[in-house]
Amino acid sequence: MSERTDSQSSQIRAIAQNFRLVGWISFWIQLVLGVVSTIIVLLFSIFSQRAGSPSNNPGTGFGVFLAICGLVTLGVGIYLAFRYAKTGRQLMSSNRNNRPSKLETVQVLRLGLMVNLLGMLVTLLGAQAIVGTLVARSISSQAVTTQLFDPNRIISGLDMLVVQANTNTVSAHFAGLAASIWLLNRITK
Repeated sequence: MSERTDSQSSQIRAIAQNFRLVGWISFWIQLVLGVVSTIIVLLFSIFSQRAGSPSNNPGTGFGVFLAICGLVTLGVGIYLAFRYAKTGRQLMSSNRNNRPSKLETVQVLRLGLMVNLLGMLVTLLGAQAIVGTLVARSISSQAVTTQLFDPNRIISGLDMLVVQANTNTVSAHFAGLAASIWLLNRITK
């Protein structure tokens, strides 16, 4: 009986360490990528409104809205990654009453999966809208000819930064998904 208890406590300790380590790694990856993406999207919004940028067309506007929705869901994903680390600390508690149950832990992981999947979907849809608008602008006849030069048809570096911000957000959601799946695999063994 004592060997079984020792085996269970060592398994719980290993799971707790995994939760703390993976939770913190996921937290920092998502936080850094999220902050960079947020700064880029905010700069884009400020400069496009201030300069009357060509990026104010409906396709890009909707794409930026979806990118912001992806960043909001990333904020929830960052909180859940922090919660994974906190769960790891709770699992290390010597008092059994302070430990979350396996069901509660699995529910947190499933919530993390759903949030990051939703965030990835919304961000990818935003990226499709933004890239579609940029492609349409780049292949328009006015962008190719120099006779009727229209500055609204030029793709600026700021436009490309928004694409980069979306890529960063998708990468952050992927990190959250990978962490949740890996932890779910560890806890259900």
